[in-house]
This record gives sequence, structure tokens and C-alpha cells, in this order.
Amino acid sequence: MNSQSSSSRAPNIRDVARAAGVSHQTVSRVLNDSPNLRPETRQKVLDVIAAMSYRPNQAARALVTSRSHTIGVLVATRAAAYGVQTILYEIEDAARYAGYRLAIATSSSDDESVSEALAQLIGQAAEAVVVVAPQSRVFDALARTAPLHIPFVMLDSSRRDAGHSISVDQFEGARLATAHLIDLGHRHIVHLAGPQDWIEAEARMQGFLREVGDHELYVDPPLLGDWTAESGYRVGRELVKRVDFTAVFCSNDLIALGLLHALREAEVRVPEDVSVVGFDDVPEAAHFSPPLTTIRQDFAEVGRRAIGLLLAELGSGGARHTEAIPAQLVVRATTAPPRL
Repeated sequence: MNSQSSSSRAPNIRDVARAAGVSHQTVSRVLNDSPNLRPETRQKVLDVIAAMSYRPNQAARALVTSRSHTIGVLVATRAAAYGVQTILYEIEDAARYAGYRLAIATSSSDDESVSEALAQLIGQAAEAVVVVAPQSRVFDALARTAPLHIPFVMLDSSRRDAGHSISVDQFEGARLATAHLIDLGHRHIVHLAGPQDWIEAEARMQGFLREVGDHELYVDPPLLGDWTAESGYRVGRELVKRVDFTAVFCSNDLIALGLLHALREAEVRVPEDVSVVGFDDVPEAAHFSPPLTTIRQDFAEVGRRAIGLLLAELGSGGARHTEAIPAQLVVRATTAPPRL
């Protein structure tokens, strides 16, 4: 007696062929999307695959086709941020829909770590790579240690390689936020910046400075912090000791959350006394107290475009959309005209 009956094991390609009344070579041609099949035969095999919940052996397919159908993702950040998570989910969904699986490697930003992570992906026969990296030095490390010789896309808002970059326009998003406050009548706006070794924080700060500069407004040096609510709270407790500003543009929504906490403790009313704008539009932003005016990033579209670009380069469909994705102003309850 066999130690494992056919009812307790996963179906294989020969089981599918037997149930469909075709050869296993025919099933293989269906799996590899061969054009030389009758439509009714293809459909019969697909119906059996669905009914049996058959999943092809990827390793075996790679040996036969010399294709791994694997897309690598190099993630050079350990921050469990909403944006990074959303992008990764969308990359995985889009890749799976196109018949690819993901191999993910994480690294820090130093040359050795980046090189090791990329080698790990290449060792898994990745046909293309998405680089998710928030800091310029990661891209510099890639250039120094391991030039990519397969299709790649970088989630890089500095767009140092526009033909291989996908991002939301951080600079214009910051200008949108600042322009909204200026249009309301604010003339002294403070910027709470993110960590300046992050590409997005720098772009948002530059967008803010450009907008206030174009309107010839007085500007304080941006106040530097990190991406956390604690940072916003800490800076906010110092900020409330001043009386020379009417609005604050925060580099992300968590900073804004901490700032709102500090303002509330100091009995500074939002938006009656001070207006606040964030950046990202995390799902919780609509439930802050008050609900936060912010800049929305379409993180899901970033993921979809990244896979679309790679699929186009791999000849597997997809579209080459490399232009920056527009940011969107979402007006809620934390902004209003300044008191006269």
C-alpha cells in the first residue's frame, strides 16, 4: 500500500491531464499559454485546473522554460510604514495576477548589505527587481556594488533614472499643502520636517520652501524630526511657546498626530488658532481629532505601475508609465482662515 494516497496529496500535472482527457504535454502548453491549442481544449484544461485547485510546480517549470516567473523586491527599510506595506501588497497582487511570484530581500543602507540582498534575489533567479528604498545612499550603494543587468524599477521620488523610477510627486504634493494654507490667508507657516536622509522628507521640505518663496513670505528654518507621532509631539511642545505662526505643514500624518496632541494639551485650538496639514493620508487620518487635512498618496498605483513597467520590459504585457503620480489635497477639519 502506498504511504500516501492520491486523495491526500496535491494534484500533479498528470492528474490534470487524466481528468481532462488530454496529454500532460497539452496541460503544459496551457500553463505556458501556448497559442497552438484549440479554444475548447484550453478551456477544458483550465476548468479542470480550477476544479482540482492545481498549482504548477514553479521549480519544475523553471527547468523546462528557463523562466523562474519570479520578481524580486529589495526593501531597504525596516520601517513598517503604511505606504511601504500598501505598495508591497499591490506589487504582490499585480505580480500574482500576471503569473509571477515575489521573492523579497531586506537590507540596511550600507554597500555590503545591499549587495548581499541583491545577490539573494539573483540567486533565486529573479527575472526583474523592484527597489523600495527611502534613502539616496541605497541607490548609490546599488550603483557602486552591483549594477543591475535585469529589468528593474526604483521607487525613487528623486527620479535619478526617470526611465526606471516610479513615485508620487513629493515636491508638488508639498507645494499643494503649502498653497492650501496660503490660499486660506496664512502668512507665517512652520514646517515640521522628516529625517533629512530620507528622499521624501527632503523633497517635501523643498516643495514647502519653493511655495513660500514664490509668495515672498517669511520662513523659519524647517524643524527637523523623524516620522513618529512622538517627534511631532516633542517639537509641538516647544512650538506652542511661540505666538508668531498660524499654520503648520507636517511632513507626514504621524508627525501631525503628535502635534495635534501637543496643541490640545496647550489649549491651542485647531483650526481656530492654528491650522495643520499632514502628508500621506493614512487610513486613520480621517479619524484624528479634528479629522486631518492632508496630502493623499496613491500607494496602490505606485505598486501597480512598478509591476506594469517590469512586465513591459519582460515582454509579458504591462505598460510603461514612468511619469510621476500626482498627489491629491484632501481637505478636512484642521485648516481654516487665520484669525484677524
